[in-house]
Amino acid sequence: MDRTTGGAPTRPPQGVAGAVLLLGVLLAGAAPLIPLAVLVYRHEPELLPLFAVPLAVLVAAWRIARDRARDQLTDPLTDLPNRHALLLAAQEAIAEHGDDQDWNVGLILLDLDRFRSLNDALGHTAGDRLLVHIARRLHRALRSGTHNPGRDDPDDVFSSLPPPVQQSLRPVVARMGGDEFAVLLPGVGRPDTLERVARALIAELAAPIRLDGLLLVLEASAGVCVYPAHAQDAEALLRRADVAMAHAQRRRTGVEQYDETRDLDTPYRIGLLGDLRRALETSEVQLHYQPKVAFDGRVVGLEALLRWERPGQGRVPPDEFIGLAESSGLMPRLTDYVLETAVGQLAIWRAQGLEVQVAVNVSPRDVLNPGFADRVAAHLTRHHVPAAALQLEITERLLLDDSRLAADTLAELRRYGVGMSLDDFGTGHSSLVRLRSLPVGELKIDRSFVSRMVADDHDAAVVRCSVELAHSLGLTVVAEGVEDDETWEKLHSMGVDAVQGWLVSAALPADQATAWLMVHRTGAPAVELLAPPPALPPVAAPTTPQ
Repeated sequence: MDRTTGGAPTRPPQGVAGAVLLLGVLLAGAAPLIPLAVLVYRHEPELLPLFAVPLAVLVAAWRIARDRARDQLTDPLTDLPNRHALLLAAQEAIAEHGDDQDWNVGLILLDLDRFRSLNDALGHTAGDRLLVHIARRLHRALRSGTHNPGRDDPDDVFSSLPPPVQQSLRPVVARMGGDEFAVLLPGVGRPDTLERVARALIAELAAPIRLDGLLLVLEASAGVCVYPAHAQDAEALLRRADVAMAHAQRRRTGVEQYDETRDLDTPYRIGLLGDLRRALETSEVQLHYQPKVAFDGRVVGLEALLRWERPGQGRVPPDEFIGLAESSGLMPRLTDYVLETAVGQLAIWRAQGLEVQVAVNVSPRDVLNPGFADRVAAHLTRHHVPAAALQLEITERLLLDDSRLAADTLAELRRYGVGMSLDDFGTGHSSLVRLRSLPVGELKIDRSFVSRMVADDHDAAVVRCSVELAHSLGLTVVAEGVEDDETWEKLHSMGVDAVQGWLVSAALPADQATAWLMVHRTGAPAVELLAPPPALPPVAAPTTPQ
């Protein structure tokens, strides 16, 4: 070798071996190691045979590490990026424009509705094939819209997305796990644009799919979230998109934007939830009672309404902390607290000669909770209160749940003699078939119709039709939100049976409600029973409400 010039060897005894070694390294996919092999070949060619075996081991280790790193970022079923890869992509998209105040990153989280039932019915193999097909649809929809510059369809929402200027900032379609997918859109910051894209993707997924001779139509729910409007980092972006998606599933609206007021994990709501737990332990949450009266002045019952004065914070709106309890899993405990307090107050009033009926609101989640009827019966038995003195108000949301458990629970409560009322009628999605099958004895017309019926003929027509429908089904009708004499008279002329609202009385604390009842002392009408009520199940010993 000419060591003065550092050139190629003057004799090529290892030339063939060196060329073969370099070609092997190249074919092995270890191109970054070629400079090392060239360096050995140029300066110490006699070492090439000794270098070959360690190099082969190094190449194999390098390929294993490369494949392992790729597998850690790839979903094995769909070959899409996985959750970790999406998180890294979001972090990169945010970091590369960290100094740009106008830079946005949008995220859409999609979840297939009722996929678990479909998977159980068709089998997991068919379910996996379906997920692969969905992944391809999502990828194709975004690629055809954002990467086709010749596409100029004003009705195509994908064509309105900004073109990616860097490979690293292209839209990313990922599988988060199970039947959940995500779409990361760097540069897209308008929530309404994201919502349109999400609805377009849901429409793409809804196109019929033929699988094993079956024609399937899929539905999905989506949550959208934007950096920095909704989240300040990539992890918060993913979590809050998940909050929005869960809300879309609960409300069955298809797509929802992130809303901080529905997020349990904001500092305010975390503190509120902790305070609510403590308030239930210390009886800080109170019940106020609003009377319901007939047009002849008879008191037909009272509705128990929750009130909470948070120390140092003032009164918390009931919708806020009740919604928090329902979404956090605290609802069964809150319902038991209300039932125990209301039934206990009924026992006090009965001891004073005030035989009235008290209505308690329960959520669909309460009714669907196994053992709910027995819990209600336990409260009544513990305080020696007859079942007819208690009425449970359910909402139209329960009509959307075609659940045998819900129907059985309500029927069991009705057999005990507990009254049933359908609350907020007209604001949900009532099914007349299900309404007829529910064991309710009372229908309450929502205040949103009652309060406008004097000035709005359409609302007056809704009230009139509701009264006629209820009476045709043998139900008693109560109108909520009555606040003036004109509304009172109009409801009376329509045949409404009873009213509730500020014109009669505001919701009163227990002591003031007692004084009001003493002035308006009267017996409540008997609750119509579908069958003679059986004896309530005995309670072995008093227990503390959970």
